[in-house]
Amino acid sequence: MDVRHQVGANFRKMRIERGWSQEQAAEHTGVSQQYISGLERGQRNPTVLTMFELAAPFGREPRELLAPLAETPYEAEQLR
Repeated sequence: MDVRHQVGANFRKMRIERGWSQEQAAEHTGVSQQYISGLERGQRNPTVLTMFELAAPFGREPRELLAPLAETPYEAEQLR
């Protein structure tokens, strides 16, 4: 999996676990809803600083955005 898709999928998982919409996540992270949409689709290449900003509102470490995803068919479908 491309690292951009991995970061996006991990962010989406954190956002959904928190129960936030993309708009709510944008408010908490300080990036736009459009950026979050592109991130979750693997179309953004966040800087290290942006990864800190994305992880902080969840109380998570930026490295967690780079964590490998479990690729069971069910989990892969849930992340799409």
